[in-house]
Parts: sequence; C-alpha cells; structure tokens
Amino acid sequence: MRKVVFTCLLVLTVIGCNIGSGELLYPVNVGGEWGYINQQGEFVINPQFDGAWEFSEGLALVMIDYEYGFINKDGDIVINPQFDGAGKFSEGLAVVGIGDEYGFINKDGDIVINPQFDGAGNFSEGLAIVRFDDDEYGFINKDGDVVINPQFDSAGEFSEGLACVEMGNDYGFIDKDGDIVINPQFDFASDFSEGLAIVKINYEYGFINKDGDIVINPQFEHASDFSEGLARVEIGNDYGFIDKDGDIVINPQFDYVSGFFEGLAIVEIDDEYGFINKDGDIVINPQFDDAGIFSEGLAVVRIGDEYGFINKDGDIVINPQFDYLYTSSDWN
Repeated sequence: MRKVVFTCLLVLTVIGCNIGSGELLYPVNVGGEWGYINQQGEFVINPQFDGAWEFSEGLALVMIDYEYGFINKDGDIVINPQFDGAGKFSEGLAVVGIGDEYGFINKDGDIVINPQFDGAGNFSEGLAIVRFDDDEYGFINKDGDVVINPQFDSAGEFSEGLACVEMGNDYGFIDKDGDIVINPQFDFASDFSEGLAIVKINYEYGFINKDGDIVINPQFEHASDFSEGLARVEIGNDYGFIDKDGDIVINPQFDYVSGFFEGLAIVEIDDEYGFINKDGDIVINPQFDDAGIFSEGLAVVRIGDEYGFINKDGDIVINPQFDYLYTSSDWN
C-alpha cells in the first residue's frame, strides 16, 4: 500500500514533461544510465546520465558523477554539473546545494541567491521556503531578502495565496505578509487545492475553506487534496472519493487510489493496479504491478520488472522494456 508523505522542503518528483515544442519526454533508465524517450518510445536523448529528472521551464536536472547540472531539450549540457544537490526550475529559478548550504541559480547558471540556508524549497507565487540553522522556517523573495522571518517549525509552499505553517505541533495558515490568517489549531494541515485544505483533528481528517471554517467534518482515516473536483478518502481501510459537499460519490472499496488526473484515477485491488473514471467504473482492469497517473494521454505501468506506457483505452503503446522510470506514481 502506498502512503503519501507531507513534506515542507524540496522533493524531486518527476513525470513526463512538455518542453515547449509540444513534445513530451520521459526520463528512463536502461542498464543503469538515464536518457529520455518521446511518446513513441524513441530515444531523443540517449542514456548517458547517472540520474535524470523532468524538464521544467525548458531545462532538466541531470546527475553526472554525483554532481548536478541541467540540460536542454537537445540533450546539451547548459549548466555544468557542479552542485551537490539541486531542484527543478520554478518561476525562473532553481534551488542548488553547495556543501550543506542552499541557494538559487538562474537559467544561465548564475548564482543569484547565495547558498546560505540549511534547506530550501521551490519558488511558488513569488516566495520560497528556507530553513535556518536553528531549524526554523521562513520565506524569501527572488532578491533573496527574508520577507517572512524564520519562526515556524515547518512550512509548506504558498498555494492559492496561503501557506501552511506549523507552530508548536499545531498547523495553521499565513498570508504573504506573514500574518496568521488561520490560527494554528490543527494536528495536521495540507496546502490549499481547489479552495479547500485538508486538516486533521483527533486522528480524523476533514477540510476547511480559506476562512478557516470546517466545511467537511473530520471523519476520515485519511484524506488527500481535491483534484478535478474529487478527493480520495479512507474509511475502514478502504478508499473511495468525496465531492466538495463531503458526499461520498465513489464508495470506499479499493485497497488504495490516486487522485483524478485527466479524468482517471489509479486503483489498487489485490496488489494489482488499474484505472477508474469519475463514475467509479473500472475502465482499465487491474492487471499491472505498478502504475503512474495519466499525463498527456499516457500512463506509466510496470509489468514484472520492466516499465512501459498505456493509453486511456488500456492499450500498451510503448512496450515494457525500461529498467526504471521517474514518474508521478507516488500518486500525488
């Protein structure tokens, strides 16, 4: 069974990516080396890297000899591998690590915010989370100025104008001025998605709106963000879906589920993975050993130890042949 982990610092999650030319590329591993294929399964960047991640804003993070740099869609190295850690480009900047400190570079590879933080996240809505040596979190702008002082025990990225913060084991929300707009009072909280945020009270999960009002009472053993109007919930070890009124629209019956993406959600039944539509109908029978969410009409699947791709009819369009793929199979 998959478990989703809430984290406030940088997480590298890689999916197929649109790189501006309309062509979707996927990082794949063959014989221990990483390259990129297109939607036809053809290599457009030959396997040559020790690690490869998604294209974002036209560039992709790669690793060579344990150092991180960036390539363009032609496979040319445009920022030399030189960093001890790095994240994808977001809002024109990418977090990089030099030694134990983190800062930011631009697309020319110039350091624009000096490495000085103990941790950093992607820029979102103009601000980025940073962690200081006393394990407190604050936010900086793109000039590197601290605009929200480090004072939180953890923090999430800004989403829909608010950011989740932790203070003394309680979670609440701040605005971009750093003002607390929803008092820390919850055992857990997620970022806002489609106007609602998950909260946890006494081991049960529900949802609040941006005024901090509980609009779906905590009653679930687990819950995930709304995606395409529905949210997955767990009741009695089974997973189903609710709408924004809190009504169950797909009965809990699955061993696990993903959120909905492009109208379909992954479901797990007896250790096999397939897909359902928003009516709860199984449209691709559980038959795979693993699966990722749909992106641009294709989803990664694993059969045995090899990875390939299916379309929304469940047809295999790229035969399982790859040793590994970085995908969104963590299910968001």
